[in-house]
Amino acid sequence: MTDLPVPIGLLAELTHRCPLGCPYCSNPIELTRAKAELDTKTWLNVLNEAANLGIMHVHLSGGEPLVRPDLAELTNAAHLAGLYTNLITSAVGLTVQRFSELRAAGLDHVQISIQGVDPARADSVAHFKGGTRAKLDAAKRVVEAGMALTINAVLHRNNMDELPAIIGLAESLGAGRLEVAHVQYHGWAIPNRAALMPTREQFLEAERIVVEARARLEGTLVIDHVMPDYFAERPKACMGGWGRQVIVVTPDGRALPCHAAATIPGLDFDNVRKKSLADIWHHSEAFNRFRGTQWMPKPCNGCERAEIDWGGCRCQALSILGDATATDPACALSPNHARMKELAVATATNTYRFRRIGG
Repeated sequence: MTDLPVPIGLLAELTHRCPLGCPYCSNPIELTRAKAELDTKTWLNVLNEAANLGIMHVHLSGGEPLVRPDLAELTNAAHLAGLYTNLITSAVGLTVQRFSELRAAGLDHVQISIQGVDPARADSVAHFKGGTRAKLDAAKRVVEAGMALTINAVLHRNNMDELPAIIGLAESLGAGRLEVAHVQYHGWAIPNRAALMPTREQFLEAERIVVEARARLEGTLVIDHVMPDYFAERPKACMGGWGRQVIVVTPDGRALPCHAAATIPGLDFDNVRKKSLADIWHHSEAFNRFRGTQWMPKPCNGCERAEIDWGGCRCQALSILGDATATDPACALSPNHARMKELAVATATNTYRFRRIGG
């Protein structure tokens, strides 16, 4: 492509290890083991290559990145390379000492996930006793240090009633941003879809609450609302468009255009152990497969929104239709849109399959 954009973000999935067992985790069912993870030297090289490529910020993620003993070293390397550093964490391991080390290393921003405000219910979903208390303590520590804090609250059928309290919690903590993120059905969320999917009425009520809160808290708290595609009429631009804004590097070094891209059969993903980020970004067959609009089928091809949603989500088309090249069924123009609506109202269950190494 002659108009290939410069990527703006690197999602560094440092590990798949995590003390939590959230049933909506976006990591794959088959998780990478510790022995297969990139070593410190390789990650340091990736971070410098990212800066040289023009990437502006790095999200240090997982799994739980705090399980990596070299996290402060990697954070400092990113900082020295001129990258804005964001730690995406469950925060259950963000002790006073670890936080002090990361702050000294140049950490700019912390994003803490919460499972709700009711400790018993939230800890049950996270499959980790005492997690809620640890998260709140860590959040207060971040704000008291004068650092930027985002609260990420994942919504599903069983905690939607807590949304007003979640907004109030983010406000009381002094967070600058709240991400109200409905479950996105990839990774572990797919086998748990029937237990997580909200009703349409719940979704509409959540939308109303967010609109009201945005007006009330304008200038105080930024609220992002990540909609559930199953109730949408038009798809979202996945990761800002396939191969347009973000590079995801997995714990074992594969470079992906999005979290779930490795589920798509027939795509070979280059590894940062063997190729540079720049080479992968420009020349990788996988990154170029769904770039731009030429690959699109009808009705996407020629649609006025083609360069707005960039075809939506390829992994969603695969998981629902079995075809990654099909029109995203989230779009009302898709001949399979009704199939997605059917899944949204499928018979509910209350049984979770919790995330665990080894599946």
